Amino acid sequence: MKPIWIVDDDESIRWVLEKALARENLATKSFANARDAIAALEYETPQVLVSDIRMPGDSGLDLLQLVKSRLPGLPVIIITAFSDLDSAVAAFQGGAFEYLAKPFDIDKAVELIRRALDESLRETSVESGPTETPEILGQAPAMQEVFRAIGRLSQSNVTVLITGESGSGKELVARALHKHSPRAAQPFIALNTAAIPKDLLESELFGHERGAFTGAQTTRRGRFEQAENGTLFLDEIGDMPFDLQTRLLRVLSDGHFYRVGGHQPLKANVRVITATHQNLEQRVRDGLFREDLFHRLNVIRLRLPSLRERREDIPILVRHFLVQSAKQLGVEAKRMSDAALQFLCGLELPGNVRQLENLCNWITVMAPGQTVEIKDLPLELSQEQGAGAAAGSSSAPAASIAPAESYSVQHHGTVTAVAVPEPGMHGSGGPDAWLALLETQAASMLSGGQQEVMAVLGRQFESALIRTALKHTHGRKNDAAVRLGIGRNTITRKIAELGIDGAKDD
Repeated sequence: MKPIWIVDDDESIRWVLEKALARENLATKSFANARDAIAALEYETPQVLVSDIRMPGDSGLDLLQLVKSRLPGLPVIIITAFSDLDSAVAAFQGGAFEYLAKPFDIDKAVELIRRALDESLRETSVESGPTETPEILGQAPAMQEVFRAIGRLSQSNVTVLITGESGSGKELVARALHKHSPRAAQPFIALNTAAIPKDLLESELFGHERGAFTGAQTTRRGRFEQAENGTLFLDEIGDMPFDLQTRLLRVLSDGHFYRVGGHQPLKANVRVITATHQNLEQRVRDGLFREDLFHRLNVIRLRLPSLRERREDIPILVRHFLVQSAKQLGVEAKRMSDAALQFLCGLELPGNVRQLENLCNWITVMAPGQTVEIKDLPLELSQEQGAGAAAGSSSAPAASIAPAESYSVQHHGTVTAVAVPEPGMHGSGGPDAWLALLETQAASMLSGGQQEVMAVLGRQFESALIRTALKHTHGRKNDAAVRLGIGRNTITRKIAELGIDGAKDD
C-alpha cells in the first residue's frame, strides 16, 4: 500500500498526524508546502492526500485541482479553518473527499482518513456509463421477459397496453417500442391524460379550430396530428374522462377524428400505446371505463414489474443513476458501500425506479465523501424500513405517545425550539417517548415551512446532550467528553458554538 501524504506548513500538525497514523500502522510522507508535493507527484503517488488549504506559495486548492486533473480517483482531504466556509465549499466543488475543520479532533481525523483509505483501496470502481444512455436497465428474469416482448413487437404496429405501478418505467418501455418499430424515424408524442384538466384534454388530443371557444385565436394541431405516421403514448389512460373515451374509441375504430369546433374529418395514421397503474378490468366493472375501448387497447398487454420484484436490478440502477446525476452536476460520481447497497436492496421503494433515481440525485448532492454509508442516507429511509418491519411483526407493541403536557414548544423568530422532558420523566410514553416527541416536533416544523430542520434540531440535540453531561460531571468538560464518547477538542468547539455556560477544564 502506498503512503498517506500530509501537506501542511505547520510542523505541529504534520507531527500529530504522523504519530496518530503510525499508531494505526499506516505509512506517511510529509511535505511543508504544495510545491514539494507537486514535484513528488512526478515520480510517485499517495494512497490518500491530506492537505492544508492555506500555505505559502501554492494553496491546497491549487494542489487539489492539479491532483484531480492527474489522478481523479485519489481521495483528497482538505484541512481548513473552521470559520472558512467559502474554502470548504470550494474544496467540495474541486472534488475533495472531505474537509477537516481546525481545530480538529485527532481521533475523528484518523477515522476520516481511514474512510478515504478504504475508498482508495476499493477494487471495484464506478462504471463510467456508456456514451449513449441505455433505454431500460435490468437483468432480472421479469425484465428479460419485457425485453423479449419488445423484441417480438419490433416490426409490429399493433396497439399495446402497458401496466405497472407508478414510477416503474412505463414511458421508457413505450419509447423502446417506438424506437424499435418501423415508425422509429417519425415522431414519438407522449401525453399524460391525468395531468391535463378535463376541459382542455379534448383540445390537447384532437386540436381545435380558430374561434372554437373563448381564447382559441388560432387553429391548433392536437397530439394525434403531431404524431402523424409515428407513435402516440397516452399515459394514465385509466383516468381519461368517460365522454373522451368515446372519441378515442372512434379514432381507434376508423382512424378519423375532428378538431374541436371542426367539421372536416381528419385521418390519423398513428400507432397508439397506452399505460396505466390502475386495474382497468375493475374500472370497467365499476362503470368508469368503456369495455369496448378496453378491448381496443388491450390487444397486447405488457406488465412491467415493480422494483420489489426485481431487487437484483437495484445495484446496476443505482450505479447508473449516480453516474448520470454526477454528469449533470459536473462532479465525480459517488459510490455505495456494500452495506449501503444491501440496505437499499431491502427497501420497499413504493415509488419504484423514479424514487430510486430521485434518491441517487439526493445522494450526489447531500452525501458526504465519495463512498456512501448507511448513515449518509436520508433518515426517513431507515424510519420507513423500521416502520415496515414493525407493521410486519404481529408481536410488535404499538407505539405509545407521551401526553401533550409532558413537553412544550416555543417559537423564537423562525427557529422552533422543543423542550424535551428531563431524563426519567417519560410519563406514560416509556423510555423511547422522546423519539415520538422528536418526530412530532419535526413534523410540525416541516408542515409549517420551517427551513433547515435538520440543522435546527441537530443543534438542540447536541446542546441538550452536552448540557446534561456537564451537569453529571459538575462542569468538567474533559470528563463530559469521555462520557459522551467524543474528543476534547470537539466538546470545546461545540461548547463555544452552542454558547453553553458553566464548563470548566478538569
